[in-house]
Amino acid sequence: MKLRMKIAVMLSAVTLFAAGILVGANKYGKPKSILHIITVQWKSGTTDAQKDAALKGVEKMASEIAGVKNVWLKTQKVQPQGYNNVIVMEFATKASFDAYADAPSHKEWEKIYLPIRESSTTHDATN
Repeated sequence: MKLRMKIAVMLSAVTLFAAGILVGANKYGKPKSILHIITVQWKSGTTDAQKDAALKGVEKMASEIAGVKNVWLKTQKVQPQGYNNVIVMEFATKASFDAYADAPSHKEWEKIYLPIRESSTTHDATN
């Protein structure tokens, strides 16, 4: 094989290898939305129906508050021990997040949620 052919084959192999690395590289984003994360400990004696009503209330509230992009309601894991559920809401902007606390639908949801909540923690994050 001529030297030029060997070099061309080697360059092709290196190019394919580099392309494979680039295609396989993990890509992630850093959105500017705000995540509002609530961990909940229900009061002793709270029924499944009451918990379901509170979680369905999050969906209702999210549909009525401008700027809510997504909600997560199915808990996979929660810490610390004794806490039962995680509620996550994603807000499009800081303004929509700030408006959430005083929104009428949030006040209505609290009427269902607060009487059955023993304790909760909140965490808010953005980029």
